[in-house]
Amino acid sequence: MKKLTIATRGSKLALWQSRYIKSVIESARPDIEVELKIIITTGDKILDVPLAKIGGKGLFLKEIEESMLAGEAQMAVHSLKDVPTVMPEGLILAAITTREDVRDAMLSEKYPDIVSLPQGAVVGTSSLRRRMQLCQQRPDLVIKDLRGNVDTRIRKLKEGEFDAIILAAAGINRLGFSDLVEYFYPISLDEMIPSMGQGALGIETVNEPWVLEIAALLEDTNSRIETTIEREFVDTLQGGCQVPIGVSARVQDNGEVIVRATLGLPDGSEIMGEEITVGTDTIMSAGEAMAHRLIEKGAMELLHRAEIMADGHKV
Repeated sequence: MKKLTIATRGSKLALWQSRYIKSVIESARPDIEVELKIIITTGDKILDVPLAKIGGKGLFLKEIEESMLAGEAQMAVHSLKDVPTVMPEGLILAAITTREDVRDAMLSEKYPDIVSLPQGAVVGTSSLRRRMQLCQQRPDLVIKDLRGNVDTRIRKLKEGEFDAIILAAAGINRLGFSDLVEYFYPISLDEMIPSMGQGALGIETVNEPWVLEIAALLEDTNSRIETTIEREFVDTLQGGCQVPIGVSARVQDNGEVIVRATLGLPDGSEIMGEEITVGTDTIMSAGEAMAHRLIEKGAMELLHRAEIMADGHKV
């Protein structure tokens, strides 16, 4: 029996995701034995510094990718929103799964939604994108950095460090954690545009035919279309975790795709956005086209200022 090793972080969410993919593969391919190899990443070790200041979400992938390149594993399962747009040589984004809820969610013990938060309420998030959109809507809120695994963040909320915290709805749904708090409020796309790839799992593999054949079992066509547009948009803007960018592409029943995007300064004082509907004949260039629309409006200069602000300097 051939053995496939999946490299994974040790958090509850990472293990849930990897075990889920393990079960799908084993059901479809009983001739394959799947094992998990738990790896502690740099992002897991450094919890007292905002991600934007130490290299972004790619820090959660570095050691996992090194393990695959060293031949210790053939596959990794990531939250696609954490995967940089450029893959290391020798590794492939081999599959993108069916998306869970793409939205962000507010969790609170006292308040049912963003509008209900009192003036000066303390909200926890480590995301510059979420910070930007929250500050635009509610400049009176106090936004504080929040790091750690999902259960750690919920514990900090319940201990009273925050009035509310913002997380990806997909992770909460996958772990079944929505009942752990009094209020779980999925935030509409009109209130907050999510991160590229949010809600999807990205299957990263070595470039070996037998591994790619297994990964193909996990591919979802609509998820690939949507997330390719989103990732192309961010890649064209050369934006990662160090700048606040939100983008959402959604395939409609008629095959068209609605693309919405936002970017600006972390404090929400300047924001620009765009929405387009893309026909089936122009889907493949939609992300780049959306990016160029915003570039013509001054997006690159605004993102440069956002990066300076994120570094803690005055703009």
